[in-house]
Amino acid sequence: MDPRVSAARLSVFSNSLLVLGKLAVGLSIHSVSIISEAIHSGLDLVAAGIAYWSVGQAAKPADKTHRYGHGKIENLSGAAEALLIFVASAWIIFEAYHRLRYGGEVHEVTWGLVVMGGSAIINLGVSRYLMGVARRTDSMALHADALHLSTDVYTSVGVFAGLSLLYFTGLPWLDPVVAIAVALLIMKAAFDLLRQAIVPLTDAKLPDKEEAEIARILNLHASEYVEWHDLRTRKAGAERHIDLHLVAHRTQTLGYVHDLLDQIEAELQERFPGASVLIHPEPCAEDCAVCTARGEA
Repeated sequence: MDPRVSAARLSVFSNSLLVLGKLAVGLSIHSVSIISEAIHSGLDLVAAGIAYWSVGQAAKPADKTHRYGHGKIENLSGAAEALLIFVASAWIIFEAYHRLRYGGEVHEVTWGLVVMGGSAIINLGVSRYLMGVARRTDSMALHADALHLSTDVYTSVGVFAGLSLLYFTGLPWLDPVVAIAVALLIMKAAFDLLRQAIVPLTDAKLPDKEEAEIARILNLHASEYVEWHDLRTRKAGAERHIDLHLVAHRTQTLGYVHDLLDQIEAELQERFPGASVLIHPEPCAEDCAVCTARGEA
């Protein structure tokens, strides 16, 4: 089974348990901060479901209607997850403001401490696992899901700290204030995720470091061609698309140029697994100084 699918499935399972646990405890002890965390985990569950669906779709090969593959589905899922988080954060702030204005007490704080401490531990383990798989497979959807859970770790710890202060001080306003802090942290994570998801959708080039690596591989074969130009790169999900023009010597045969391009493409794909590489060969000009020197030699 694709490791991305297995990781996404684990995320769905763990988030389902956390949503049920947080919601049950939050409603029973009337804690808006725990209920806000339950909603956060609910959105994480939706995000995990989207990730589970998107990694399966993105793994499909190119077809008649998607000739460049389905990689951008992962970027779309990341953007959708970010928008969901913004909506949830706004709802949390609204509920917390309502609690601050009209009051309300939290009962049985101990149960809240148990569920939030357990949530932080579970999400820490799952998020680290997801991030590891995301890095190995270059999956935008899993990266987004891991980011959600990492944020959930920090917010769970924040709520745990707020409930601890409430337990020792008895000040009821601490609960909604912590909820608002949680919402702001979630919004920051959503903004970062949205930016990461949208950039590839605009066909932005690969990072400078990666384009420099492409140039390095091309230049390893500099003695076998005249020059290269018009490098274009972009990314769709985990897939990289690389195309360029390469000028060949007039004295080289078609077979020689074909083998050279195959070699360069293989080296680029070894460095960037799954990359789609297209190299357009061109003959050099009649007055090419390199070819003239080559012929004289």
